[in-house]
Amino acid sequence: MDLEALSKHFFVRALETEDVDIIYDLCSKNKLFYEFHQPFVTRESILDDRNALPPGKSKEDKAYIGLFDGDTLVAVMDLILGYPTEEIVWIGFFMMDTAYQNQGIGTQIIQEAVEAMRNAGYREIRLGVDYGNPQSFTFWSKNKF
Repeated sequence: MDLEALSKHFFVRALETEDVDIIYDLCSKNKLFYEFHQPFVTRESILDDRNALPPGKSKEDKAYIGLFDGDTLVAVMDLILGYPTEEIVWIGFFMMDTAYQNQGIGTQIIQEAVEAMRNAGYREIRLGVDYGNPQSFTFWSKNKF
């Protein structure tokens, strides 16, 4: 899948090990998320998540991406393509910089990403999110997931 197609408004690229500090900076500001989703983020947990794969999938099936506004990391998204079946994309994680929240930007990012996934031939998008987290539940419900 062409990662750049996931957003019309932000630069999209794969996040690498060298990006752990900017990912940590973004995630660690989201204290409400981690109030309901323990443990609190660490650099090690980011690297673990970046490398985690479900059974039967390879690193070629994973897109751990960042969406950037210039040099600013706006959002992190973890996608597993073709999981659990080939026509499905699994969104394991989505988090935005707190400075960009409550402006409709997250909704825009998700809508554009879903459109790109459908254009790439995927027929279903599933979430691996914690619905016990009121912040996550509100966001995903608002976006009709």
